[in-house]
This record gives sequence, C-alpha cells and structure tokens, in this order.
Amino acid sequence: MKEVGPVVLFRKLYCLQNKQKARLLGLDVGQKYVGLAVSDVTNQSTSPLSVLVRKQSNIDLMAKDFQTLASQFSLAGLVVGFPFSLMGQTSVEAVQIRLFMEKLRKTGRLDGLTYTYWDESYTSKCVEALLEPLDLHPVKSKTIVDKFAAVGILQGYLDNMNRDLRSRKITIE
Repeated sequence: MKEVGPVVLFRKLYCLQNKQKARLLGLDVGQKYVGLAVSDVTNQSTSPLSVLVRKQSNIDLMAKDFQTLASQFSLAGLVVGFPFSLMGQTSVEAVQIRLFMEKLRKTGRLDGLTYTYWDESYTSKCVEALLEPLDLHPVKSKTIVDKFAAVGILQGYLDNMNRDLRSRKITIE
C-alpha cells in the first residue's frame, strides 16, 4: 500500500475505470471506529458502507476486511479523512491516522492499493447536527456519524476531482 497525492489517485481511478468498474473507499478513522463509504461505479456519488471497530489488537483483522472489500468492490484506492490544520500544526488525531495507515501498510495485505489523505474538516460535526433532532441511542448515533462522515470525505474528494477534470485543471494522460 502506497500513499499518493489526490490527483495521482484520481488518475489511477480514471484509467482503471476504462478497463474495469473501479471504485474508491472512503475512511473516517476515529479512536474507536473506522467509518467506511464506497463510491458508485461511475465515481460520481458515494454511499455509506459500514463501521469497523478499531483496536490495537485487530489491525490484521481490519486489513483482511479491507482486502475483502478491495476485491468485492474492485477498489482502485482509499481516500482517508485527515484533519488538515490551517496553521500547519500537526494534531494528535493527525498523528493517530498516519500511524493507523502505517500499521495497515505493514500488514502487507493491501499491497497494490494506493491511498490519499483528504480534508475531513467538519464532516462529523455536520452529520451530528443532522442527527441531533432524531434523538438516537448514543451507540447507534456514533456508528451512523462515522459512516456518513466517511461519505462526506469521499464525496468531497470526488466532487473536487470531477470538477477539476471538467474544468481541465486535471488532465488524464
């Protein structure tokens, strides 16, 4: 598994899309859970998928889950939500996400997949605001927030890349 820039991942997706119906998986990595979302086969829209429990002891199991998803959905790569700072500072959450991705990489189960980081600013807060009037059980609410935060991350990435492709800011060679 290799980290690449957002445009590099999109170019790979676009090239694979002509040969097979390649998709992307969005990740919202939290301290306890990882929310997952998947793009459609046209890579225009995103749907919530599931939530994985995140523990130090289950990284290999999570890698197996990602390996299964990669095969099931013909994944071209992962878009990982990342808390970019306006001031250029590194937060504790940012360090934890990088460590998580490094541990996934070290399992060796996801070789051939690429990933990029994408701004996750306010994705969870927006979902929480939408869910607040529903007065859901806290555990149910948390898993919904994580899945839909992953949707926000991946959809934001796809919208940005597709817009740049249409306006020719990105060229596919």
